[in-house]
Amino acid sequence: MHIALVAGELSGDLLGAPIIATLKQYYPHARFSGVGGPGMIAAGLQSWVPLERLAVMGLVEVLRHLPELLNIRRQLYRHFLTDRPAVFIGIDAPDFNLGLERRLRAHGIPTVHYVSPSVWAWRPWRVRKIARSVDLMLTLLPFEAAFYQDHGVPVRYVGHPLADAIPMRVDPGLARRALRQEWPDEARIIALLPGSRMGEVRRLGPLFLQTAQWLHTQQPDLHFLLPAATPQLHDLLKRMQSELASDLPLTLLQGHSREVLSIAEVTLLASGTATLEAMLLKRPMVMAYQVAPITAWMARRLVRITHFALPNLLAGHTLIPEFIQETATVLNLGSAVLHWLEDAAACNAVTAEFDALHTELRRNASHQAATAIIELIQRIQRLSPP
Repeated sequence: MHIALVAGELSGDLLGAPIIATLKQYYPHARFSGVGGPGMIAAGLQSWVPLERLAVMGLVEVLRHLPELLNIRRQLYRHFLTDRPAVFIGIDAPDFNLGLERRLRAHGIPTVHYVSPSVWAWRPWRVRKIARSVDLMLTLLPFEAAFYQDHGVPVRYVGHPLADAIPMRVDPGLARRALRQEWPDEARIIALLPGSRMGEVRRLGPLFLQTAQWLHTQQPDLHFLLPAATPQLHDLLKRMQSELASDLPLTLLQGHSREVLSIAEVTLLASGTATLEAMLLKRPMVMAYQVAPITAWMARRLVRITHFALPNLLAGHTLIPEFIQETATVLNLGSAVLHWLEDAAACNAVTAEFDALHTELRRNASHQAATAIIELIQRIQRLSPP
């Protein structure tokens, strides 16, 4: 049996590797080919193209690499028509994978897409394209599955791998020892996570540092931890700290965001997966996000959701404060952080809700995804003529 998989970046490689391992247990003689990174290759994938050639982010970068990306997709399409897989699994990278899935499905090759694009949030009409592209959508979040069910797209909610990876209870002492940093024992720790992309940090970094300065004037016992996602961001944040907050009790770290989240009393962070990680670590948080004015103008006309933070989307109501664009001010952010610091009952209540959401997301996602793929293969095999 031949099973094809295409991941578009390292996050997809992390999702794909355990699926290959589970499928191999059921189909020990299966061949796996497509595009993947070190994890998927180690699990048994024959990768026809280096993953780095697909991992292109940003509008300008995508446009510059568009001819190469289209050429790679054509080559994969022709290859899979010649060496037909029992199923094609596209892992995230919807702009690349959905078009490939649609063309392969038109030739009778079953297709699965793992990790839903945010059609439930904006440009919902894309669901029609998805319906033509996939035999099965695998979603990480329950409300995504409900959206596809409402639109008649075959779907399976499998849970979130991050919820499987993070224990229900994390020992802050272990995280603190792993950081190998010193600060006063009596200090109350605030985590600052202004994002993992250069544009995010350029916009939110100064705002977060100014908010930290304001908070320190209100509560001098606070100590701030700022983990940088990359060496380039570490250098940028170090310059910002020197210019805006040189006297602030702040420790700038290279990486270690999970350890920082684990020991922080409250976290100030950008929108994105970090909000989910903080929720799974049971940390009260305040979310902020800012984009370019033209992007914000367009988003207000396209976005259909009233919440942006994943904990709020999962709960269906406001669990954590979120501030977007002009509402993301020093006073708003600082006051919201102070609320968590001063209201123990509110922290206990939100932690209990985080617990319930963690339990809902903790489903052994990789096993669930592989099982759904196996069931699809078996169903198609039963329907196929001998």
